[in-house]
Amino acid sequence: MDNNIKLTSLTKTSGCAAKIGPSVLDSVLKNLPKFEDSNLLVGFDKKDDALVYKVSDDKVVIQTVDFFPPMVDDPYTFGQIAATNALSDVYAMGGSPAIAMNLLCFPSCLDPSIMHDILAGGYSKVQEAGAIIAGGHTIADPTPKYGLCVTGFAHPSEILTNSNAKTGDVLVLTKPLGIGILNTAAKAELLTSAEIKEVTKIMIELNKYAKEAFANLKVNSCTDITGFSLIGHGYEMASGSDKTIEIFSDKVAILPKALEYASMGIIPEGMYNNQDYLKDIFRTATNVSQEMNDVLLDPQTSGGLLLSMPEKDAKEYLSRMECYTPWARIIGQVTDKKDYSIVVK
Repeated sequence: MDNNIKLTSLTKTSGCAAKIGPSVLDSVLKNLPKFEDSNLLVGFDKKDDALVYKVSDDKVVIQTVDFFPPMVDDPYTFGQIAATNALSDVYAMGGSPAIAMNLLCFPSCLDPSIMHDILAGGYSKVQEAGAIIAGGHTIADPTPKYGLCVTGFAHPSEILTNSNAKTGDVLVLTKPLGIGILNTAAKAELLTSAEIKEVTKIMIELNKYAKEAFANLKVNSCTDITGFSLIGHGYEMASGSDKTIEIFSDKVAILPKALEYASMGIIPEGMYNNQDYLKDIFRTATNVSQEMNDVLLDPQTSGGLLLSMPEKDAKEYLSRMECYTPWARIIGQVTDKKDYSIVVK
């Protein structure tokens, strides 16, 4: 058994870039039966972040599942990132996570101490979230994978969806883009230790704090930015809301060196899947560079929240977020429906 092996050497893809492409998912899911239940308030019909099920007049259950192969070599850090990413969907729906179950695929050739460290990393973020882990499931698998099934709760009035953006809203993004590109560069051993530290810090930051900061503010719509990119998840919000979203590319926060690596062709496979699926729904201004376009389509692992909210509330929100992060900013606006769902300026 080897406890010195690099986890990323056991994977072809990593993090949310490992997701099956959206065009394949669409072709499969459209032929499966749709379940009807009056208590199912949010299902997958509008590609939202989690299901919402009404259990009483004053309580709903929010449930989600997320797991993926490693994008870092340190087992504990991998566990932290995977758990942070899985918990995010509950925050994006306006809820608070309460219970989690481990999902772990682990190679038999690796020392069990590595398994312990992965789980310990996950436990640390679940504890930070104020939730508990109550079990899980493991499978022997040549490619390591880890994540969580998470259950959260909320009052029905607190639920946020990705399909209620309003004309005139501004869009706030709470984390920088470029995570997928930098993870790809890291796998090729191109990143400095400082760059690895920076992108890791972003990936292990719970969206708990971004969610808590909009308490008592008007938020019309919310989603988290993960494997289908800013444009992809923005499209889900625009389509579900029957609006057009305008992205101001010069306002989007981007991790240092992401544009440079993109210009070198250091791009995850998931970006090409996103590009192929989304090519007909967005328009990019001629002054927007190809590498910027790539960053906007970059699959994020444990990305930030995208919030659609009135400008007055957004400014107060950004003021509150200053104590948590330097990255949150207004990056676009919502307009009436136009020819394209997403317009990049």
